[in-house]
Amino acid sequence: MPAPHPSLRVASDLPIAVPGVWHADALGTSTQRVLPTGHAALDAQLPGGGWPVGALSEVLQPLAGLHEWQLVLPALVQATARQSGAVVLVAPPCEPFGPALQSQGLRAERVCVVHADSPMVALWAAEQSLRCQGVLAVMAWLPQAQPASLRRLQWAAAQQQQLLWVFRPVDASWPASQVSQASPAQLRLQVQGLALPGDAAAAPGMQVQILKRRGPPLAQVLRLPGCHPQLAQVLLAQAERRRAAQEAASALVAGRQAVAMRVAGGSGALLARNAPGGRPEGSRHALDRSAIALVR
Repeated sequence: MPAPHPSLRVASDLPIAVPGVWHADALGTSTQRVLPTGHAALDAQLPGGGWPVGALSEVLQPLAGLHEWQLVLPALVQATARQSGAVVLVAPPCEPFGPALQSQGLRAERVCVVHADSPMVALWAAEQSLRCQGVLAVMAWLPQAQPASLRRLQWAAAQQQQLLWVFRPVDASWPASQVSQASPAQLRLQVQGLALPGDAAAAPGMQVQILKRRGPPLAQVLRLPGCHPQLAQVLLAQAERRRAAQEAASALVAGRQAVAMRVAGGSGALLARNAPGGRPEGSRHALDRSAIALVR
């Protein structure tokens, strides 16, 4: 086996930090602008700590319309608060609900919806939106976009330094090779639904897998709250209050029943309740009904 040429150096021989050189086994720390996602766990795994500005971020999900706003709304609120410009939605699967967005900090007048009657029209509208100086960010639903078309969008976003998200459906039956297929996107995520422990109805969550980033592969899956962290805290607090109120109501009804039984003669009331021809087991005493009215 021939000896290596003395003038050649392998990556392990290079210094830890070389200006302008990125090591593929380290998370990218380029000078490109980023915008925090609003999810600390996701920021910690993204190069620079947020969504890349002037680059394509591709999001794969099993069904359109489920997790888009939960994922990107915190960043959009930050972006629109800092600078002017419109947020353009191209071919969204559902009409955005303005009051809900406004309650989270995204004013409805900053949102522009573009409907498209064909995939080609949607792709054209997304590219033209990215070339407008008055546009701050573009969210495009392009299920049939090919790599060449995505490359054009990537170039347009880089020219105007805009935020760009492209949402595409991914079938759960697809093999892993199709999910990890080549893409011009600088960042590629796969998002699925997840219920956080404690109260699934109060704070639905997201399971995020980073398929592509400027850095080493990420084996573990990130679990994120399904809405803005502050909203998730409010929902969980409301659920806790409801649970406590239900427990207090149950305790009050049980206490009223115990008092009623003592007034009626204790064990005699129990015998009357279970005796043939007596009141059915599920029926309530008049005192029970009064207690329920008090706690409602």
